[in-house]
Amino acid sequence: MKVVVAADSHFAEFVEQHTDTLLTTAYLLTRDRTAAEELLQDVLVALYPQWQKVLAADSAVAYVRRSLVNRFLNQRRRGAELPLAELPETGSSRDFTVSVADREQVRRALATLPDRQRAAVVLRYYYDYPDQQIADALGCRIGTARSLISRALAGLRAGATTDTPSGTGGTLR
Repeated sequence: MKVVVAADSHFAEFVEQHTDTLLTTAYLLTRDRTAAEELLQDVLVALYPQWQKVLAADSAVAYVRRSLVNRFLNQRRRGAELPLAELPETGSSRDFTVSVADREQVRRALATLPDRQRAAVVLRYYYDYPDQQIADALGCRIGTARSLISRALAGLRAGATTDTPSGTGGTLR
Protein backbone atom coordinates (compact mmCIF):
# COMPACT_ATOMS: atom_id res chain seq x y z
CA MET A 1 0.00 0.00 0.00
CA LYS A 2 2.97 2.34 0.50
CA VAL A 3 3.74 2.21 -3.24
CA VAL A 4 0.24 3.52 -4.05
CA VAL A 5 0.57 6.29 -1.48
CA ALA A 6 4.00 7.23 -2.84
CA ALA A 7 2.65 7.28 -6.40
CA ASP A 8 -0.32 9.36 -5.26
CA SER A 9 1.93 11.92 -3.60
CA HIS A 10 4.28 12.11 -6.63
CA PHE A 11 1.29 12.53 -8.93
CA ALA A 12 -0.31 15.21 -6.74
CA GLU A 13 2.98 17.08 -6.44
CA PHE A 14 3.53 16.92 -10.22
CA VAL A 15 0.02 18.19 -10.95
CA GLU A 16 0.41 21.03 -8.46
CA GLN A 17 3.78 22.11 -9.90
CA HIS A 18 3.07 21.76 -13.63
CA THR A 19 -0.64 22.39 -14.19
CA ASP A 20 -0.15 26.00 -15.32
CA THR A 21 2.44 25.23 -17.99
CA LEU A 22 0.60 22.13 -19.21
CA LEU A 23 -2.69 24.04 -19.32
CA THR A 24 -0.98 26.73 -21.39
CA THR A 25 0.21 24.06 -23.83
CA ALA A 26 -3.29 22.62 -24.04
CA TYR A 27 -4.78 26.09 -24.57
CA LEU A 28 -2.33 26.90 -27.36
CA LEU A 29 -3.35 23.66 -29.05
CA THR A 30 -7.13 23.88 -28.58
CA ARG A 31 -7.59 27.68 -28.57
CA ASP A 32 -10.25 27.32 -25.88
CA ARG A 33 -9.84 27.32 -22.09
CA THR A 34 -12.60 24.80 -21.42
CA ALA A 35 -11.33 22.42 -24.11
CA ALA A 36 -7.79 22.86 -22.77
CA GLU A 37 -8.88 21.97 -19.24
CA GLU A 38 -10.72 18.89 -20.54
CA LEU A 39 -7.75 17.83 -22.65
CA LEU A 40 -5.34 18.14 -19.73
CA GLN A 41 -7.74 16.33 -17.40
CA ASP A 42 -8.23 13.48 -19.89
CA VAL A 43 -4.47 13.08 -20.29
CA LEU A 44 -3.82 13.10 -16.54
CA VAL A 45 -6.62 10.60 -15.92
CA ALA A 46 -5.20 8.30 -18.60
CA LEU A 47 -1.64 8.58 -17.26
CA TYR A 48 -2.45 8.17 -13.56
CA PRO A 49 -2.68 4.34 -13.58
CA GLN A 50 0.76 4.17 -15.19
CA TRP A 51 2.35 7.04 -13.27
CA GLN A 52 5.46 5.02 -12.44
CA LYS A 53 6.13 4.79 -16.18
CA VAL A 54 5.84 8.57 -16.45
CA LEU A 55 8.26 9.03 -13.56
CA ALA A 56 10.72 6.62 -15.17
CA ALA A 57 10.87 8.78 -18.32
CA ASP A 58 13.77 11.19 -18.81
CA SER A 59 11.40 14.11 -18.27
CA ALA A 60 7.95 13.62 -16.82
CA VAL A 61 6.83 17.03 -18.10
CA ALA A 62 7.94 16.20 -21.64
CA TYR A 63 6.16 12.84 -21.41
CA VAL A 64 2.90 14.49 -20.34
CA ARG A 65 3.31 17.27 -22.93
CA ARG A 66 3.75 14.68 -25.69
CA SER A 67 0.67 12.89 -24.39
CA LEU A 68 -1.23 16.20 -24.65
CA VAL A 69 -0.15 16.68 -28.25
CA ASN A 70 -0.97 13.07 -29.14
CA ARG A 71 -4.40 13.19 -27.50
CA PHE A 72 -5.18 16.51 -29.18
CA LEU A 73 -4.19 15.23 -32.63
CA ASN A 74 -6.06 11.96 -32.11
CA GLN A 75 -9.23 13.81 -31.07
CA ARG A 76 -9.01 15.96 -34.17
CA ARG A 77 -8.41 12.94 -36.42
CA ARG A 78 -11.44 11.18 -34.99
CA GLY A 79 -13.57 14.24 -35.62
CA ALA A 80 -14.17 15.08 -31.98
CA GLU A 81 -15.57 18.57 -31.80
CA LEU A 82 -13.79 21.02 -29.58
CA PRO A 83 -15.72 24.13 -28.50
CA LEU A 84 -14.25 27.35 -29.85
CA ALA A 85 -15.84 29.90 -27.53
CA GLU A 86 -14.01 33.13 -26.90
CA LEU A 87 -11.92 33.27 -23.74
CA PRO A 88 -13.21 36.07 -21.49
CA GLU A 89 -10.62 38.55 -20.31
CA THR A 90 -10.23 38.95 -16.56
CA GLY A 91 -10.25 42.37 -14.93
CA SER A 92 -7.13 43.94 -13.51
CA SER A 93 -6.03 47.30 -12.20
CA ARG A 94 -3.12 47.40 -14.69
CA ASP A 95 -3.60 48.29 -18.35
CA PHE A 96 -2.83 45.25 -20.46
CA THR A 97 -4.34 46.61 -23.67
CA VAL A 98 -1.24 46.14 -25.80
CA SER A 99 -0.39 42.67 -24.52
CA VAL A 100 -4.02 41.57 -24.85
CA ALA A 101 -4.12 42.84 -28.44
CA ASP A 102 -0.84 41.06 -29.24
CA ARG A 103 -2.02 37.86 -27.57
CA GLU A 104 -5.31 38.00 -29.46
CA GLN A 105 -3.48 38.56 -32.75
CA VAL A 106 -1.22 35.56 -32.09
CA ARG A 107 -4.22 33.44 -31.08
CA ARG A 108 -6.07 34.36 -34.28
CA ALA A 109 -3.00 33.69 -36.40
CA LEU A 110 -2.45 30.27 -34.78
CA ALA A 111 -6.13 29.44 -35.30
CA THR A 112 -5.62 29.66 -39.07
CA LEU A 113 -3.06 26.84 -39.05
CA PRO A 114 -3.83 23.14 -39.44
CA ASP A 115 -3.53 21.15 -36.20
CA ARG A 116 -0.11 19.57 -36.81
CA GLN A 117 1.40 22.86 -38.01
CA ARG A 118 0.00 24.66 -34.97
CA ALA A 119 1.42 21.98 -32.66
CA ALA A 120 4.84 22.25 -34.33
CA VAL A 121 4.88 26.05 -34.01
CA VAL A 122 3.82 25.93 -30.36
CA LEU A 123 6.55 23.40 -29.55
CA ARG A 124 9.20 25.39 -31.45
CA TYR A 125 8.44 28.95 -30.45
CA TYR A 126 6.65 28.63 -27.13
CA TYR A 127 8.73 25.79 -25.67
CA ASP A 128 11.87 26.36 -27.76
CA TYR A 129 12.11 22.68 -28.72
CA PRO A 130 14.78 21.66 -31.23
CA ASP A 131 13.73 19.85 -34.42
CA GLN A 132 14.37 16.37 -32.98
CA GLN A 133 12.12 16.93 -29.96
CA ILE A 134 9.37 18.35 -32.15
CA ALA A 135 9.62 15.33 -34.44
CA ASP A 136 9.50 12.99 -31.44
CA ALA A 137 6.49 14.78 -29.96
CA LEU A 138 4.59 14.69 -33.26
CA GLY A 139 5.67 11.15 -34.11
CA CYS A 140 7.29 12.10 -37.40
CA ARG A 141 10.72 12.53 -38.99
CA ILE A 142 12.86 15.63 -38.47
CA GLY A 143 12.35 16.71 -42.08
CA THR A 144 8.59 16.52 -41.65
CA ALA A 145 8.76 18.62 -38.46
CA ARG A 146 10.86 21.24 -40.29
CA SER A 147 8.42 21.19 -43.19
CA LEU A 148 5.45 21.67 -40.85
CA ILE A 149 7.13 24.68 -39.25
CA SER A 150 8.17 26.12 -42.61
CA ARG A 151 4.67 25.80 -44.04
CA ALA A 152 3.16 27.24 -40.87
CA LEU A 153 5.44 30.28 -40.98
CA ALA A 154 4.69 30.79 -44.69
CA GLY A 155 0.98 30.69 -43.88
CA LEU A 156 1.41 33.12 -41.00
CA ARG A 157 3.43 35.49 -43.19
CA ALA A 158 0.80 35.37 -45.92
CA GLY A 159 -1.91 36.08 -43.35
CA ALA A 160 0.10 38.95 -41.86
CA THR A 161 0.45 40.71 -45.20
CA THR A 162 -3.29 40.50 -45.94
CA ASP A 163 -4.72 41.05 -42.46
CA THR A 164 -2.98 44.17 -41.23
CA PRO A 165 -5.43 46.69 -39.76
CA SER A 166 -4.06 49.67 -41.70
CA GLY A 167 -4.14 47.78 -44.99
CA THR A 168 -0.52 48.74 -45.68
CA GLY A 169 0.74 45.17 -45.42
CA GLY A 170 3.25 43.84 -42.99
CA THR A 171 5.68 40.98 -42.72
CA LEU A 172 6.67 38.45 -40.10
CA ARG A 173 10.34 37.67 -39.82
